[in-house]
Amino acid sequence: MAKILTLTLNPALDITVGLDTLRPGHVNRGQAQHSHAAGKGLNVAQVLSDLGHSVTVGGFLGRDNLQPFEALIDWRGFADCFIRVPGETRSNLKLVEADGRVTDINGQGPQIDEAARTALLRCLEQRAPGHDAVVVAGSLPRGISAEWFRQLLEQLKAQGLKVALDSSGEALRAGLQSVPWLVKPNTEELGEVLGLAVHSAAEQRAAAQRLLATGVEHVVVSAGEQGVSWFAPGHALHARPPKVRVASTVGAGDSLVAGMVHGLLLAEAPAQTLRRATAIAAQAVTQVGFGIRDREQLARFEAAVHLAEQQEGCR
Repeated sequence: MAKILTLTLNPALDITVGLDTLRPGHVNRGQAQHSHAAGKGLNVAQVLSDLGHSVTVGGFLGRDNLQPFEALIDWRGFADCFIRVPGETRSNLKLVEADGRVTDINGQGPQIDEAARTALLRCLEQRAPGHDAVVVAGSLPRGISAEWFRQLLEQLKAQGLKVALDSSGEALRAGLQSVPWLVKPNTEELGEVLGLAVHSAAEQRAAAQRLLATGVEHVVVSAGEQGVSWFAPGHALHARPPKVRVASTVGAGDSLVAGMVHGLLLAEAPAQTLRRATAIAAQAVTQVGFGIRDREQLARFEAAVHLAEQQEGCR
């Protein structure tokens, strides 16, 4: 198995509340509540760990609510490259209705100062060599500029790591300038950063070709229940997941990234890589929380994934 680093610059304590139907402006009674130390890179790390990889995690954590994050790191046995900073790691409230709709209320994290930025770069200089890949996922916290973020990715590339990027908006736009190994936008994120309509299969392919032309090796475009398209030199594949009972869509994209990185680093056949990654993402929406919990269920989902070549000009 591989040695993989994940970076979560803006982690969060996810508080998930289940309810029948959200009624804005009224008192709503939750039926279930769960809290998780989370953030996209940490979510990816848990799936990668379940797939058998050795994982190092890093980013920034507020000192005032460390316990859930340090407990997760200890339980999972992750190597720790998180920099502790003054204040609280943000809390994100997720309201999950019975029909699967999720309303996110995301908090604001601590301010990241120059000392913390420098400390993370030093930690990565020491820890990153020897890793096979790094997954950089999520949004930018206060105090992290797009230019600093781009330089961070370039430093990781210079240290010999394959960089997988899963972000949006300003962070995705800046990250693309560093020409990462893999990017995983959804259709909305890809359209926003390129200034294009990205809805049909042909539009997805055209957008992906623009990124491949810059040197990006793998473009993975997610479209929810409509499936996943993977573009790389020499092939374009589309996977449609099986129908499942949705408990929460939180973490589905992170699980997809983990599955793709897993298959690519093991040099598995493209069809097998995408099939398993799609199944892992499908399993993620059936649960609250992160990780591979039921191997038999995962095998059934994998067998039910529909895979096809995405043809030039198809719609």
